Amino acid sequence: MSSSILSFESARIRQVGSFAELLATPFANGVNALCWPRVLAGDFAEVVALLGEGAGEPITVLDEEQLRALPLSAAGRLAAEAMLEDWRRLRAQDLDPVLNCIHGYPRDEEDGPMVTDVFSYHADSAPVEAATWLCTYFGPSSEGLANEEAVRRVDLPETRAALWKLYGGADEAEFQVFLNENCYDLHYAPMPGARPYAFGVGNLWRIAVEHPGSPVPPCIHRAPETKPGQKRLLLIS
Repeated sequence: MSSSILSFESARIRQVGSFAELLATPFANGVNALCWPRVLAGDFAEVVALLGEGAGEPITVLDEEQLRALPLSAAGRLAAEAMLEDWRRLRAQDLDPVLNCIHGYPRDEEDGPMVTDVFSYHADSAPVEAATWLCTYFGPSSEGLANEEAVRRVDLPETRAALWKLYGGADEAEFQVFLNENCYDLHYAPMPGARPYAFGVGNLWRIAVEHPGSPVPPCIHRAPETKPGQKRLLLIS
């Protein structure tokens, strides 16, 4: 494999040299994030420009027909084909990938003890063995945080006390169910001195989720903060 194009190192992350290796490498020995570093050819900015404003919707789901219908230059066509190739790769593995043009994410608008939108560091969860696949093709990339540099927000005394008040009961087991049902137990705060890292543009990731029997802790990540008008092209599965 060529030299790394990632600008960070972590015992939680392993780089691989191909899609086949990304697919086959198990999560083990504490590694909960696998990355295939890539520099993709093509003009992804042109794809974003031609997609427009998405009829005012914050997220536009893209399909093959829509991308092929865009009046793209040769460079723009390379970009669209790179996205579709990844989409087909994952579909061939019986996964359900989605290509999105993101104009903005909904934010938590209700006052509460903690934020649970995608801008909060969080872990994904599933009832069965699973993994999350991610690639940012354009715009700010997703961000990660090593497990050693994070603490669950529900374990912060002030937040926990506020959640107990919101729960309104006194049973510990039922309180844990309350936290789980509202996804409060999946969100994390950076510890002092934490060093978040960017997933990078073009890199394809497979990250661990919280599920029964997982050999590693889930990968903590979040959507990046974006400026007004700033867009992203993202694959997620």
